[in-house]
Amino acid sequence: MTGLGRSRFLQVLTDAAIVAVSWFLAFELRFDHGLPVYYDTLLRRTILLVVVIKVSVFLLFGFHRRWWRYVSVRDMWSAARGVVVASLVADVTVYFASPVHNVRLPRSIAVTDLLITLTLVAGARLLARTVMERPRYGVVARGKEVIVVGAGDAGRLIVQEMQRSRMLAYTPIGFIDDDARKRNTRILGVRVLGTMAELPRLVREYKPDEVLIAIPSASGEMRRLVVEAASAGNVPVKTLPGLYELISGDLDLAGQIRPVQVEDVLGREQVEVDFDDVASYLKGQTVLVTGAGGSIGSELCRQIARVGPTRIILVDNAETALFDIERELVDERDFTPAVPKLIDVRDRKAMKREVFEKYKPTVVFHAAAYKHVPLMETHPLESVRNNVVGTRIMAELSAESGVDRFVLISTDKAVNPKTVMGQSKALCEWIVESFGHRRDVPGRFVAVRFGNVLNSSGSVIPTFRRQIERGGPVTVTHPEMTRYFMTIPEAVSLVVQAGAIGGRGQIFVLDMGEPVKIVDLATNMVRLSGHDPRLPGDTNTGPRDVRIVFTGSRPGEKIHEELWSGDESVGETEHPKIKRLSRPPVDSAWLTQQLRELEGLADDGDTLEVVAKLGAIVRDPLRESLPATGSPGALRHTEASPRTADESSPSV
Repeated sequence: MTGLGRSRFLQVLTDAAIVAVSWFLAFELRFDHGLPVYYDTLLRRTILLVVVIKVSVFLLFGFHRRWWRYVSVRDMWSAARGVVVASLVADVTVYFASPVHNVRLPRSIAVTDLLITLTLVAGARLLARTVMERPRYGVVARGKEVIVVGAGDAGRLIVQEMQRSRMLAYTPIGFIDDDARKRNTRILGVRVLGTMAELPRLVREYKPDEVLIAIPSASGEMRRLVVEAASAGNVPVKTLPGLYELISGDLDLAGQIRPVQVEDVLGREQVEVDFDDVASYLKGQTVLVTGAGGSIGSELCRQIARVGPTRIILVDNAETALFDIERELVDERDFTPAVPKLIDVRDRKAMKREVFEKYKPTVVFHAAAYKHVPLMETHPLESVRNNVVGTRIMAELSAESGVDRFVLISTDKAVNPKTVMGQSKALCEWIVESFGHRRDVPGRFVAVRFGNVLNSSGSVIPTFRRQIERGGPVTVTHPEMTRYFMTIPEAVSLVVQAGAIGGRGQIFVLDMGEPVKIVDLATNMVRLSGHDPRLPGDTNTGPRDVRIVFTGSRPGEKIHEELWSGDESVGETEHPKIKRLSRPPVDSAWLTQQLRELEGLADDGDTLEVVAKLGAIVRDPLRESLPATGSPGALRHTEASPRTADESSPSV
């Protein structure tokens, strides 16, 4: 018999004993001067029948499918209903089918039996939970001593789990909460020590091993204050994710507790999307994701797999990245219709034969692109070949195949571009707009533009993390430099929603909240790593210092980020975080001719001519006077301050 089987058998046995004892006590209490002979006979002849009837009803009510260790108020109400029904069935049976001639069951015995059974059933379950959850107090703490910030529902849940689970190896020594009514009270035996303002003093006084933030709705500013207070005492800080994850069906608090991450302290509002609802257009579809092994592409695959497409075609020319996302989908997410294709999007014949003709995708997310700004400055031919030519080929094949939707992942670097990478992505947007406005193309072609994503490959956060691990210095180009940030899952969920609401040839921009200073980002990351940030000019030094140095802006860098240009008007959509852009049109014939000349120069390998041509296209003043033909929209670019390379584009 398995452990679970033994547990349920013991529960059934306990309930059977409770039923028998209750039935016996009901008779004894009714006749406190001794049972008459005929009622004693009724008791002996019916006790087994009552046990069988009541335990059978308990089983029908699912009494023993619940662990007594985790019994809840809802479970107690369910148990009460089961006891009432079981008692009624047993009493009616004994009353009308009495085994003793001319002896009926007294109503007082039936009522007394019901009350005793109900009391013992509820009491047994509460006693079991109390014993299993009893705090293990002692002279020596069990595991790490922790102060829990937040004495609400999440704080209570985590302390409860700490007290009953040795696996967590935590001993809660106190709560921190700003509710004055809770001060000096005890919750699950743990005292509320004080408020957030007192946290620095309490950390010095109690010297905990860790501080745990148990407020799922805590703002980034509040988390930052906790980190600063704990850092003063060299105490690490951990946190819990959203409350819905804590009270979901599979509660694994040991796995939910994690160190505070930089995205927790940025002070930005989290984007909320009902993904299953907005992504319903992908259900039952064959979805093609290019750049499937990259930061954005792989997250697209993860989220799309949730809504049940017929298959996902994973296209990438990076073998290891493609293998990793395919194995993750199949092995970890049980999504078997994932089809990996090791193909370069510039290979028109292979893409047509191996993907479009063979699988006939209906939705395309084009995330394949080279994105690292400094690298593309030194490899402009590859930037044009991969970004521009690759996008044109994908758009042409999608149009020929009659796909329903084509979504280009674009970047803020396409706004007023002064770098090769930004200019190449601007052309990608124009290509998609052009196909979106063509009358012979039935599908919706849209582009989604956004800025920096946290922890994308090659971005500033992994760079800072490596520098901190080496002991510094952490390099920031300019003290006033700011960037917009969004997590990869947030950006991808909005991209999918934009694909749902997008019309023909439209450009969407994700609202990324307030910009964040890069130096503040670096400072927070240093603190979260357990070190003290030391900025230029700081005279106080310590053994845990990590220096932050300013290296100066590089060519092509911009101090402040842009998500749209002055010539683009911004409109609202049905989602507050997705904006729709309107901008002057461009002639499709002119664009086709310019692309033909640019690609010819790239094929010839003429680097200087490619760079010159690329810049000339995006700055061509003749486009402003061209007649609107209903073809692609285009930007009327103005001279801009230098671009930034502190955070790479999220295009891959």
